[in-house]
Amino acid sequence: MNSSGQPVHPGGGTPGHGTPGHGAVSQAASSVRWLLDDFLGSVAGVVDAVVVSSDGLLLADSRDGSRSEQLAAIVSALTSLAAGAAGSMARGAVKQTMVTMDQGHLVVMAISDGSCLGVYASLECDLGVVAYQMALLVERAGHALTPQVRSELHRAMAVR
Repeated sequence: MNSSGQPVHPGGGTPGHGTPGHGAVSQAASSVRWLLDDFLGSVAGVVDAVVVSSDGLLLADSRDGSRSEQLAAIVSALTSLAAGAAGSMARGAVKQTMVTMDQGHLVVMAISDGSCLGVYASLECDLGVVAYQMALLVERAGHALTPQVRSELHRAMAVR
């Protein structure tokens, strides 16, 4: 992050227009994508990550993969189920949901605007590190996900 809170690329500068493979987008939208890509590249054991809107739309993914839409749908459904469970138990909002499988973990964390971050990580990952880094990413992305940026990210994902 630079002094104004913008993400800084490893080579210097801030993310610009037209993140490779994603088309031309504003700097704010590009920053969300860059944060997600940086998270994937820097946190050991993370295989895939998506940002999903509160209404279940894929806003950003960590790589151009055919499984992003599927992961987004799973994350959306899991988020809805967890919110329903929390509501019926009257225990407040869901902060994090985790599913551990034979070969990996799916961790979902709420972002302040109602959207969420979904991460698939290998079984060998350090879940404490993954969760900590997810919390940092959620905080950074939450500031950038204005209604205008969410709309722009959704449109950009739809034309891919």
